[in-house]
Amino acid sequence: MRILIVEDDEVAAEYVRKGLMEAGHVVDMAHDGDLGLEMARSAEYDALILDRMLPKMDGLQVLSAVREDGDTVPVLILSALGEVDHKVEGLRAGGDDYLSKPYSFTELLARVEAIGRRSDPTAAVTKLKVGDLEMDLLARTVKRAGQNLLLQPREFRLLEALMRNPGRVVTRTMLLEKVWDYHFDPQTNVIDVHISRLRAKIDKQFESPMLHTVRGAGYRLQAA
Repeated sequence: MRILIVEDDEVAAEYVRKGLMEAGHVVDMAHDGDLGLEMARSAEYDALILDRMLPKMDGLQVLSAVREDGDTVPVLILSALGEVDHKVEGLRAGGDDYLSKPYSFTELLARVEAIGRRSDPTAAVTKLKVGDLEMDLLARTVKRAGQNLLLQPREFRLLEALMRNPGRVVTRTMLLEKVWDYHFDPQTNVIDVHISRLRAKIDKQFESPMLHTVRGAGYRLQAA
């Protein structure tokens, strides 16, 4: 998912950003309400993590403006205000969930991914299977022929993009947008490097390869 964090505590925001990126998400940050609203309006996000007490424009004002724009992006509100009335106020303002500070990153990650799934029309799909290759999107595990494969977060997202299009060519442009959130070609070999690493994990020790390069077009994953 592409996620926007609007949090004025820069240390806390950086901690959350790092954790979300390690989990395979693309993350942007803003440290005040004005910039947060501007960024929410200028890009398409899968989820917003919104601190309630922000400089320049408070979190509920940002949320109200986002909803007035007709934007239904899922929003997780963070706040040191943890009383029931505060939570009700945040949810009635248009928030999808409310997490009181202090919080654990594990719970924050679970809540963000949960609201993201609820808004995703493909959310009902929690497992992908191509031939003897299986991916569990919730447990974030991958197996081939029953054997566990250990993938890095970016490799997992790359494989997910390919498994959602079995037997079809997935272009480099599609991968740059889905996996790296690039809307331009950075003219680097970043895709080739990650494809090579992924191929070594899902194909090298097995008799029949599944990941194929389609010269001049992209890549195709198909059942062996």
